[in-house]
Amino acid sequence: MEFDDRQRRVRRSPLLFVAPLVLLILLTLVLLWEIVRWNITGDLARQWPWRLRLMDMNPLGALLAVALAAVFGRAQYARTVRPALGWSSSWTVGDLGPDEPGWHVEVVNGGSQHSVVERVDYCFVPRGGEPTAWTDHAGVLEELADRGFVQGKDYYLRLTGAGFPLGNGGMRAGAYGRRFVGEIDQLRLRLRVTDAVGDSHERVMDLMRGARMERPGS
Repeated sequence: MEFDDRQRRVRRSPLLFVAPLVLLILLTLVLLWEIVRWNITGDLARQWPWRLRLMDMNPLGALLAVALAAVFGRAQYARTVRPALGWSSSWTVGDLGPDEPGWHVEVVNGGSQHSVVERVDYCFVPRGGEPTAWTDHAGVLEELADRGFVQGKDYYLRLTGAGFPLGNGGMRAGAYGRRFVGEIDQLRLRLRVTDAVGDSHERVMDLMRGARMERPGS
């Protein structure tokens, strides 16, 4: 069951993106007003509203250049610090028991700077079934318990809350035993983070992807 797992930006910072852009638009409108006003001559130039002078051209040009530099500089910096969310996984032994193999998954941020976790949601697709509704950590544990899975025995799903700093060192997402991998087609994690400029980015990841192809004995 395919879904869009590409990273996307879901929100821009109102202060660091909207404010410079609004300032640039306002200064551009003032510049257009002054250009039109300067090109009106004769008696009309002494009538209202053409007598209204908002700003001298020299300081207006300087402010416009500063605002334009701020907008483009912010856009370039936002690309530099944008997170690159992904995950790595492999079969390891010891996460769920001394000799019990488990599908070990870590979420990584390949960006140049750390991000801060904003929220984490989960849903899963049982074998031959439909995706469940998105829920939080406690909710998905309850739904899995209703299907007979025991946290700490059949699987381990790490609790990650808002405010967790996600750097390039990775974050453990969990470990999943052979029964879990056999009965759950997909375990989707929807991760939303905030980067250094206040923008929010989101990616949905299937933590079970590749588990059956690399399963021990397969």
